[in-house]
Amino acid sequence: MTSKDCGSHTHSRRKLIRRIIWSIIFVLFIIFLTILLIWAILQPSKPRFILQDATVYAFNVSGNPPNLLTSNFQITLSSRNPNDKIGIYYDRLDVYATYHSQQITFRTSIPPTYQGHKEVNIWSPFVYGTSVPVAPFNAVSLDGDRDNGAVTLLIRADGRVRWKVGTFISGKYHLYVRCLAYINFGNKAAGVIVGDNAVKYTLTSSCSVSV
Repeated sequence: MTSKDCGSHTHSRRKLIRRIIWSIIFVLFIIFLTILLIWAILQPSKPRFILQDATVYAFNVSGNPPNLLTSNFQITLSSRNPNDKIGIYYDRLDVYATYHSQQITFRTSIPPTYQGHKEVNIWSPFVYGTSVPVAPFNAVSLDGDRDNGAVTLLIRADGRVRWKVGTFISGKYHLYVRCLAYINFGNKAAGVIVGDNAVKYTLTSSCSVSV
């Protein structure tokens, strides 16, 4: 075989490799474009959350000065998937309470779950904190709220979700849920006694959701 034949053979092989590479790129582009079009047509909507109620087992301030908060709640949180053809994977969802932007309970993890089309999930996690130090300015505000008979907390749920369209599953997205909880300690008629020192408050508060 002459050097000319060798050169021609090498050139043909390179040309074939280039064609294969471009064919793979083209196929991947078509797949990506198809997924993008399906995604745009279906227009996935964010899940809708409602804080239904909160049962208060403990909410006490102690210390000298009084800046240690011990709290124990059981909340009922519902989530609805408004999409007709898109499912939602909740890979992680941590629930906790804050007061004036300060976290006052530990994070409680809700088990991973899948939410089908138009499906509703209801969770009833406990959120609690024991002798949690409260910032001095928040301690003063909290003391005033307790004297007035009502405390407004923010129940938060932070996590990661994935969308499912047919057999396609998206990457992970951050999920942020914020629910206002107005606890009226001063009005006994505002809640229902459900046990020793436990009062259940009906809230039915729509939550803000961002993904």
